[in-house]
Formats: sequence, C-alpha cells, structure tokens
Amino acid sequence: MTTAVIATLALEKHYQMGGQHLRALKGVDINIAGGEFVAVMGPSGSGKSTFMNLLGCLDSPSLGRILLQGDDVSRLSAAQLARVRNKYIGFVFQQFNLLPRTTALDNVMLPLLYSNTPKHEAIRRATECLQLVGLAQRMDHHPAQLSGGQQQRVAIARALVNQPALLLADEPTGALDSETGLEIMQLFQQLHQQGKTIVLVTHEPDIAAFAGRQLTFRDGELIADKKTQPQNAAVALQQFRQQRLAQVSA
Repeated sequence: MTTAVIATLALEKHYQMGGQHLRALKGVDINIAGGEFVAVMGPSGSGKSTFMNLLGCLDSPSLGRILLQGDDVSRLSAAQLARVRNKYIGFVFQQFNLLPRTTALDNVMLPLLYSNTPKHEAIRRATECLQLVGLAQRMDHHPAQLSGGQQQRVAIARALVNQPALLLADEPTGALDSETGLEIMQLFQQLHQQGKTIVLVTHEPDIAAFAGRQLTFRDGELIADKKTQPQNAAVALQQFRQQRLAQVSA
C-alpha cells in the first residue's frame, strides 16, 4: 500500500462570525497517497478553500489531526508551520504572486534563499525547474515581459524548486484564457506522470476532469470521493486548437 503523503483525521475548522459559531469543516477524513492527482471541488462556502489552507499548513484545525509524511502538524506554532511549508509544500495560486521587479530565475530561487541554500545550488535548481516548465529561454525576463501562461509556469517552477512532497494549486487556471488553461493542465499532468503529488482546488468540472480523483465538498462536509479516468489535457488542447482553426476558416 502506498504511504499517504497527507492525511486528515476527523478534521474540523470553526470560526466565530459575529455572534455565530460557524463549522467550516465537519469531521473530514482523507488519505492522499504519493503520486496522486486530486481535484477538490465545491461551491463557494463549501469548505474547499478552508480544507486547502489546512492541508497547506496555512492554518491550524480546531479539532482533528493532519498528518504530513506521517508527522502530526496539527498543533505546531506559526514558526514551525512556516518551516514545514517551506520544506514540504509547493503552492501555485490563481494570481501567480510573482515579484514584479525580479527575473523569472530570481522568483523561482526565492524559496531556496529562505532555506539558506547556497546561491550556486539555488541557481542550478531554479534553472532546472524553469527548464522543466518550458521556460529555459525566459529566465532573465521579468513578469511584465511574460504572458499569463508563462507567469503561471514560473509560479509552478517556484513551487517545485524545494522538491516538495505535496504540490497545492488553488484555481491555477482561473486567471487564464481557455487555451492557456489547457496548456497549464497539460503541464500538471506531465508533473503527475513524473510522480508528483498534486492537490488542485477548482470550481470548474472541466478542469477537475483532468485529475484522477475528485473530492467534492458541500456545507463543510466531504460528500463525494471518487476515482475517475482522467481526460488527456494534451488531446483536449489539440481538439480546442482544431476547433478554433475551423471557426476561423469557416
């Protein structure tokens, strides 16, 4: 049996909203094995973003446990959680979150500088990650000189540079057009084929269809957990381009 990269046990998150007690998550039990590609779905207010924040050690649960690589991270201090994030988790966000006055290479190197990696090693690893996402010729470019899809590739390279156990992507195609979104999903599928463990939050069923497992939340509860035959993003991208070409030619 494949060891779980991350697992939750009776996970709950509560908030005080004015005079109300809100249970944003209600007893969620999940095991995500190494090498899985998981999509987390649900409407606004379903608990999916809260779940992502807890998996990413950006917040701590009210009740229950989170096991990352077998270690309980549920009750760590803020400083301890920051170290865990830097070592074990790579984040990809909808808005890229790149430093605007910094080159692609320097943006990707940033997590390594936080972990005191020697500069020559940081340059080597950042260069490899940019090559992996197809941006070997854009390393000296600033974000404003890159397209949205290229900026997201830089963000993915940055998420990979610390060789994380878990890659978390929050609506990674939300700021992109349809074709570029398919290109990014093709890249995620390639990373998954290389053995990366990926958890992707999306409200779009078309995007979730590229993952091999779908978790659906509603009202703070996990209401569905199903394994699926993922659609091939490369094929979907080719079909999209053929359809667009046919429309132009018509």
